[in-house]
Amino acid sequence: MALVLTTASVPDGQRLAYWRDALGRALVPMAVTARHDGPFEGTVSAERLGCLRIATVEADAQRVSRTPAHLTAAAPAAAGDFVAVGLQTAGSATLVQDGRRAFADEGDLVVYDTGRPYSLDFPRRFATRVVHMPRRALGLREEDLRRVTGTVITGTEGFGALLVNFLTSLTASVPPCAPAVAARLGTGVVDLFATLVDARTRDGTEPGANQGDHLLLRVRDHIDRNLADPALCPRTVAAAHHISVRYLHRLFEGEGVTVARLIQQRRLERCARELHRSDATASTVSAIAQHWGFANPAHFSRVFRAAYGHSPREWREGRHELLPTG
Repeated sequence: MALVLTTASVPDGQRLAYWRDALGRALVPMAVTARHDGPFEGTVSAERLGCLRIATVEADAQRVSRTPAHLTAAAPAAAGDFVAVGLQTAGSATLVQDGRRAFADEGDLVVYDTGRPYSLDFPRRFATRVVHMPRRALGLREEDLRRVTGTVITGTEGFGALLVNFLTSLTASVPPCAPAVAARLGTGVVDLFATLVDARTRDGTEPGANQGDHLLLRVRDHIDRNLADPALCPRTVAAAHHISVRYLHRLFEGEGVTVARLIQQRRLERCARELHRSDATASTVSAIAQHWGFANPAHFSRVFRAAYGHSPREWREGRHELLPTG
């Protein structure tokens, strides 16, 4: 059942304080400043869909900000758990995070990290739908995630258009469904967003890219499609593209990662996502690791801890901390 909070029945002098608390319950604690004089009006509804938190906000002009003080006061497990995607359905917004300033108009997406300070300025009455995704469910490296946080994604082309269309349909009316179906829908949003982030980490996609760039894209795509193959390695990748291993390594010289390291990173990301979604009755940690090409459980545990700061079992057991309590 959706949580609905509105200022409609609140005395005028108490509305802004009530609204601040309402946003804190539906989203995360933040400061709120009204952008006009007179009684403030706002309504927010919040509900869950699998691992997602979805909120619809309609309100008067305002500026909201999440400050270092909010992060310090947050519980450790909740301080940086969510990546937020806001779909601007009416009005405009300016997002500031990590020194970036981005303007969003109707139909655009703003992307930000609730675990770092940010502000959103709405200069006139607006409506937005906000989706909070657990960071661990994304299974992305911090440096890759920071490529899109603090930015605006237009809904006119590429994965941005696909994500906007999907979120528009999904959040317009969150369908009542069985927990298993809700989990699948939530996972679909997470996977689509992770794919968008991955697409933005790859260079050479613009028109005019040279032959080597296109080959590099094909190699990366081949790696992603064959991660579950335990035989996947630089030699098999080179053979599949009819090039030498030496030339394959040359292609990756400017990528900041070796072929073998990329394969390991992508496998770890898949494992992290699957571990987050699974529970004690699902596949074992070793089975998940083996499915994604890690034949040695001890080696998998070492490289996973090195990448994520937790053992695979700790990562799975910590998933309950990422889900809102109501």
